[in-house]
Amino acid sequence: MSREITYLAKLLIFSGAVICLLGLVLLLLSKGKVPFLGRLPGDILVKKENFTFYFPFTTGIILSLILSLILSIFFRR
Repeated sequence: MSREITYLAKLLIFSGAVICLLGLVLLLLSKGKVPFLGRLPGDILVKKENFTFYFPFTTGIILSLILSLILSIFFRR
């Protein structure tokens, strides 16, 4: 039973941290404080007359690396 409680405690702490970080990111994005996010070299932007296509390729890779690092720190065995 102790193992389950420990796992639940870690899960709750991690969930709270993720929610706090997400709130902080949304707050910063709404105020425009992260100007480089979404405009990195490698992000694809195609503008035509009546069409705009945007694919944040490099931004997605960087966010994936950061999340992988955070998850590996929290769930290290």
